[in-house]
Amino acid sequence: MNLFKISLAYIYRRKLNTLLNMVLLGLGTGIVVVLLLFGEQFEENLHRNVQNIDVVVGAKGSPMQLILSSVFHVDVPTGNIPLLEARELAKNRAVAQAIPLALGDNYRGYRIVGTTSEYARHYRAELVDGTFWDVPYQVVIGAQVAGVTGLALGDEIISSHGLTAETASDQHESQPFRVVGVLQPTGSIIDRLLLTSVETVWLVHEPHEEEGEGDGQDHHMESHADEDIRRDVLGLPMDSEADAEREVTSLLIRYRSPIAAVSFPRYVNKETKFQAASPAFETTRLFALLGVGLEVVRVFGGVLVFAAALSIFVALYNAMKDRRYDLAMMRALGASRSKLFVQVLLEGVLLTLMGTGLGFVLGHASTEVIGAWVREAQHINLTGWIILSDEFWLIGLALVLGSVSALIPALQVYRTDVAQTLVEVA
Repeated sequence: MNLFKISLAYIYRRKLNTLLNMVLLGLGTGIVVVLLLFGEQFEENLHRNVQNIDVVVGAKGSPMQLILSSVFHVDVPTGNIPLLEARELAKNRAVAQAIPLALGDNYRGYRIVGTTSEYARHYRAELVDGTFWDVPYQVVIGAQVAGVTGLALGDEIISSHGLTAETASDQHESQPFRVVGVLQPTGSIIDRLLLTSVETVWLVHEPHEEEGEGDGQDHHMESHADEDIRRDVLGLPMDSEADAEREVTSLLIRYRSPIAAVSFPRYVNKETKFQAASPAFETTRLFALLGVGLEVVRVFGGVLVFAAALSIFVALYNAMKDRRYDLAMMRALGASRSKLFVQVLLEGVLLTLMGTGLGFVLGHASTEVIGAWVREAQHINLTGWIILSDEFWLIGLALVLGSVSALIPALQVYRTDVAQTLVEVA
């Protein structure tokens, strides 16, 4: 007697019930799988993007906004800070490294970030083609930017004022950028950025005369290409006349020693016009806030899984009533109580496995679709092409629920009186 084939035959006989149970269990499992994938990849993305950034210094305002705009590039900056004061702060003995950022423009929704080559090195972003900029109006593009826009070495782009395509206003048509480098994929925020020099951002936003503008641009490019030009602690060119009016958006700072984490933020927040925000603290707070919503949806998914288990129990319990004669005949033909008990349990487990399998397919496929089509999800590189260890626990939990759902119907079969059942049916 092949119990597996018998169980499949009974499942196939009740096509509608089987389909409904599978869909219900699949939806619940799928929701839980999506949440597991999203939560894991979101947290991993947070840690990857803030690694080795001890503090971000920028204009006064919301610390969370400062982190979102300067580290994750998903919000507007709190403002700009004067270059001279930023330079003095970078000389503080608690600072081991300070990377300047200058924001303000975008290309087709991808942010153009004025910085130094240290920013790319910070994220271990290597060039797959070309070089880094050595004069203004040259740009190095991230892997995702290259893939989506189709840009290649030598192409010229026109930037738009604003940080997103929706907020873009004037285009800087008279000041095109030339692509000189393409970065390899890193899985970090840098994949979705266009990097250029801070000097370029300054030049783009300085007033230009309509006539002779091109000559002025060439003059700037030649002067900045001079290898003997003086550079400050931020790696930026020093110009005693222009620096007093120049600004940067923020500084990404790495401490010289762990003890600076206690004194430096307090000094910045109390003794300067700037604010210091800790990426580690703000991302933990962000994940905690988001975790509340994830937990609510996870509970909803758990309710669906429980409802599916209850549905399997009801289906099997009712099926046992309809199959009393079949089961009694099997007993009469030599099948033992234990075999029939196992057969009903196996039927419940098979139903659970089919529904769980459907849920895994739905969960991973939905995650991949969300990651590919929802722009906000692209910021965390959301993909369904990974399998988490927690998913195996989910399979085990589903099997336990399936077994428990089938336990009472199986016990009912085990205790069936063959003679009495045959007489009642006859």
